[in-house]
Amino acid sequence: MDARRFKRLIVNIQAELLSADKRLAVYIENLSEEGMYVTAPVKSSFNFITDMPIEIRFELPSGEKLNLHCKVKWVYRTPPHGLTDSVGMTIIDPPLTYVETLKALQ
Repeated sequence: MDARRFKRLIVNIQAELLSADKRLAVYIENLSEEGMYVTAPVKSSFNFITDMPIEIRFELPSGEKLNLHCKVKWVYRTPPHGLTDSVGMTIIDPPLTYVETLKALQ
């Protein structure tokens, strides 16, 4: 049984993570009303830590640009060669426009 509260929307959206003075290009793999899953290249200046605050910037398929404040929930280095980090993030206070757009896409 799936314990998730919200349905996930499978996507492949290019995005940018920002934390302190660092920026990193990533891909959003799925979205929900209160979280997302991204993949990031391992060879970066980011050292993902649980509860780390992060801002993510991306454009929805509708063309709307969003900046979401998130917190790292979990991190996993993808086997077998560990070329990417898989990062689960919780969205902090998602804006209503984000929630409405996500519902419309599902």
